[in-house]
Amino acid sequence: MFRTALRNVLAHKARLLMTVLAVMLGVAFVSGTLVFADTLSNAFRNQSAKSYDDVAVSITSYANPDDAKEEPGLSRKTLDKIAAVDGVDAAYGRVEGFAGVADPDGKLIGVGWSNKGSNFDPGKDGKNPAYTFTDGSGPVKDDQIALDKESAAKGEYQVGDRVRVATNGPVKEYTLSGVFTTEDGAVNAGGSLVLFDTAVAQKQYLKPGYFESVTVSGAPGGDDKKILDAVKPLLPDSAEAQTGQALAGEQAEQIEQGLGSLKQVLLGFAGIALFVGIFLISNTFTMLVAQRTKEIALMRAVGASRKQITRSVLAEAAVVGLVASVIGFVLGIGLAVGLRSGMAAFEMKIPDGPLVLSATPVIAAISVGVLITMFAAWLPGRRAAKIPPVAAMNSVHAAATTKSLVLRNSIGTAITGLGAAGIVLGASTGGDDGRMYIGAGAFFALIGVIILIPLLSRPVIALVRPLLVGPFGVAGKLAGQNAVRNPRRTGATASALAIGLTLVTGLSVLGITVGTAIDKMTTDNIKADYMVSMANGGDLDQSALTALEKAKGVSAVSPQQSVYFQAGDEDYVSASAVTPGDIEQVLNVDVVSGTIDSLADGRIAVAEKTAKSKGWKPGDSVPVTFNDEKKGTLKVGAVFKDSEFLSPVLVDTKVVNPHEVQPYIQQIFVKVDGGQSAANEKALINALGDNPAIKVMDRQDIRDEFGGVINTLLNIMYGLLAMALIIAVLGVVNTLAMSVFERQQEIGMLRAIGLDRRRVKRMVRLEAVVISVFGAVVGIGLGSFLGWAIGETIAEQIPGYRLVLPWDRIGIFLVLAGLVGVLAALWPARNAARLNMLNAIKTE
Repeated sequence: MFRTALRNVLAHKARLLMTVLAVMLGVAFVSGTLVFADTLSNAFRNQSAKSYDDVAVSITSYANPDDAKEEPGLSRKTLDKIAAVDGVDAAYGRVEGFAGVADPDGKLIGVGWSNKGSNFDPGKDGKNPAYTFTDGSGPVKDDQIALDKESAAKGEYQVGDRVRVATNGPVKEYTLSGVFTTEDGAVNAGGSLVLFDTAVAQKQYLKPGYFESVTVSGAPGGDDKKILDAVKPLLPDSAEAQTGQALAGEQAEQIEQGLGSLKQVLLGFAGIALFVGIFLISNTFTMLVAQRTKEIALMRAVGASRKQITRSVLAEAAVVGLVASVIGFVLGIGLAVGLRSGMAAFEMKIPDGPLVLSATPVIAAISVGVLITMFAAWLPGRRAAKIPPVAAMNSVHAAATTKSLVLRNSIGTAITGLGAAGIVLGASTGGDDGRMYIGAGAFFALIGVIILIPLLSRPVIALVRPLLVGPFGVAGKLAGQNAVRNPRRTGATASALAIGLTLVTGLSVLGITVGTAIDKMTTDNIKADYMVSMANGGDLDQSALTALEKAKGVSAVSPQQSVYFQAGDEDYVSASAVTPGDIEQVLNVDVVSGTIDSLADGRIAVAEKTAKSKGWKPGDSVPVTFNDEKKGTLKVGAVFKDSEFLSPVLVDTKVVNPHEVQPYIQQIFVKVDGGQSAANEKALINALGDNPAIKVMDRQDIRDEFGGVINTLLNIMYGLLAMALIIAVLGVVNTLAMSVFERQQEIGMLRAIGLDRRRVKRMVRLEAVVISVFGAVVGIGLGSFLGWAIGETIAEQIPGYRLVLPWDRIGIFLVLAGLVGVLAALWPARNAARLNMLNAIKTE
């Protein structure tokens, strides 16, 4: 029986090609993901270990710089004590914060959030082991900086050049004293690192004479554990110390966790691709078994048992799965290399390191490929074993009994109903619990629809059949009949496309709906012409607000300054400090009661929900405790409707600034005379000192800032789901190829009675289009239902949320499904048209 299985594989190489491709693609996705994750994990672990090679002990201060009762960090005195500990070679202090470097065009080098500034703290030899200088030396004067090698290259800077550097204050120019290489995480993430003289960095990021962290290097032969024990008593309570080895281990665990999430996402999409592949594989073996009905009957007649027949089909599947898995694993290695190169192309720097090929990806690839193929082939094998020898010898195609179809449809209806109920229950429940119900319901609904698809195929395709007959005549009529001739096969082929389009449509409906709500929320609430913020998402300096207030043509400007104060004995209240008189010109403040003009009198405006929960109304006095622990009383002057762009409480900046050490300004909204224009935008940029770290966004930029990420995520998801759709296309090709082979005699007869080659091709193409569009319609319907349900669970969190069906994208999906059918039919249609009619007629 095993020899028979091998013979069948070799005899049907072409017909098994699509199955091999489907398994191969899925396995490539799985193995590529595992190899990629292992390679990245190993590279980052090695980098982490390398960066702590010379570190005996690492110390970090968690002191609050704004707390006057304790030291803001680790003092130079503490640093000197640590350096004097037995076994310590040197102790290097460090402070850090945001620093951005401008390129020759004035644009920011790197990606804002990973642009860092720090201090150069040399040892007795004038060096710091964290930095290796390739040119020049570290900064030792107030007007000097050093720059990492890649940033210097991007900016075309050389030692001695003047470099414009931006922090959260005004831009300053420094002389480049040196260029260095480093294992610092900011640089490895594609950002930049600027080194200042220690005194400059301390004044800029902390307080003079203090450090945020200390790196201790041990003398040759020193014991890290002993150094740690000796250093701990010298530290304040707000500091924590650990050995470099322990810290490297912690970072390695964090890297594993971070990459673990990425790996799970990629494996999830690989699983979807393999799930779609199951239908292709099952379809292939079903058709192959049907074509070998007489052969199987003869084997049964000469003594083969049912179990032997089933095992023969499974052995055939195992061989196919093994071959596909081996090829898929090789492709997976190429995919892993491609992913690594792709990340580098997007300026996501990956540490150097070898490609890691561990046993796990190999075992996973082989196991997944073989088991998936055998699982998909099990049901066709079981069906083959059940065919009685006599019945099989009398019929090439054993029809399903009425009882089996009734049972199938009954089970499918029950499962679909259960899934739909779970989805509706989840939509009405909302929140995380609701999404769990929807997830479970979606699984059952998808399985139920897949079971029912053969039943659905006849009425759905019957609706479109008249559209085929009119324009395409006999070829259209035959295509419609052929599409429903074998409902099981049509259903299995359409199921693959339905699964992919269910996910794609669900994501589209949800993404477009959320994006539209966010876009509407932005346009409805922002009146300003421009929004100003930091490129790294940090706070703006007070000088930026002052500069904008003085800028030519500015008619209104208000900050969104984040503040907190305690209301009575209750918890802290979140508030925005704004400019009275200007805030209502740049943001939509919908007043319910009172007057917003009262902000200028030192009163507060309160959001409607907050006012109701606390029982506040205009005229009420609220005792407050500010950040500096000074107490006061604020009166409520107005109540306004809640807005995503406004904090629960609005207050004049003049009221809270005397109590703030450093105002935390998140955004500044600006309205200018003449509205948006290139000249007005340039005037604002000039007023801000042409600072590369500050973003000046117009209304479209603001919309993209808040809603653009939705489209980016959708495009990523489409890319990841492309593998499943490719496999679905292979399923259509496979089904048509097998169908043409089975209908050789019929096609020969059609040719003999006058159906020319052109119309034969058209018949096969239309059949493919009908099957593809049928699968797309089912997937789009189910996907839209899921998109609605998931949207209902988050509707309360997004003001103005309304379901939006993206008809343009749905139309594109249907057109693409039709195009898929046309492309999938190219090879089968060509083969059908080239059949020799005489040979086909006499084929048995």
